[in-house]
Amino acid sequence: MILQPFSYDIADYPEGIVLPIDKPYRWTSADVIRKLKYAAVRHFGKKNLKLGHAGTLDPLATGILLVCIGPATRRAEELQRSPKQYLAGVTFGAVTASYDLEKEIERFCPLDGVSEESIKQILPRFTGEQEQVAPLFSAKSVDGVRMYETARKMLREAREQGREFDPGDILQSSLINIYDLGLERFIPSDRLFEALPVTEADTQRSARINVADISSCALPTAMLRVDCSKGTYIRALARDLGEALGSGAFLSSLRRTKNGGFDIKDAVSLQDALDALPPRQDF
Repeated sequence: MILQPFSYDIADYPEGIVLPIDKPYRWTSADVIRKLKYAAVRHFGKKNLKLGHAGTLDPLATGILLVCIGPATRRAEELQRSPKQYLAGVTFGAVTASYDLEKEIERFCPLDGVSEESIKQILPRFTGEQEQVAPLFSAKSVDGVRMYETARKMLREAREQGREFDPGDILQSSLINIYDLGLERFIPSDRLFEALPVTEADTQRSARINVADISSCALPTAMLRVDCSKGTYIRALARDLGEALGSGAFLSSLRRTKNGGFDIKDAVSLQDALDALPPRQDF
């Protein structure tokens, strides 16, 4: 998608602007919003310009992040409720506390029950409406507080008091729907994990966003296509798939490919979006 520069007058967009951004790896959704809001305020000359997103993406995920500008922010909730599609890399044979690569591998697990055929056989069990327990380190709110904030506080207190951390008190489930779940590709364990390339933009955030190094791990990975409802945690799906096969699993890659009526081919890079919002001379 080629993005032309926007008009300097926000009134030329009575319904606002919905920008499908291809979120960079290692950027938080808040990082993207801050960057674009700074540019949009200087471009349109409106200090009180509203700007937000329609559904957060984890830092280690890429793909469509719908950014709503101006009057389009009124559509954010509607867009957030829309179905989504992901391409997810689920790696078997190990577990991490975050169910992805933000935390280091805690332990390795047996792989006896993990094969391309066994994965295909269990996938139908995870389609349809179901209760899903959210990851402990997630943005889900409990009593108005993000779970990751509560988890970090509880973990810190447990370490200070020399006791074991018990997350049971804050883990909650919610009703989700996985409409379709398919195996796109199976990468056997005799191939080393292929990490995503790191860009200069990634390294600027590496101090804040940890990525576990599993480059030396030879573990099988299933590339899954997931069509699901709002509120579905693909990290939690990875955890549950590992348990169902008598092993363990974590999310090694995630890319959102559809969000409502937007497809990944419609998405623009963050840099292209910034280039379409040059600062006005009188601001």
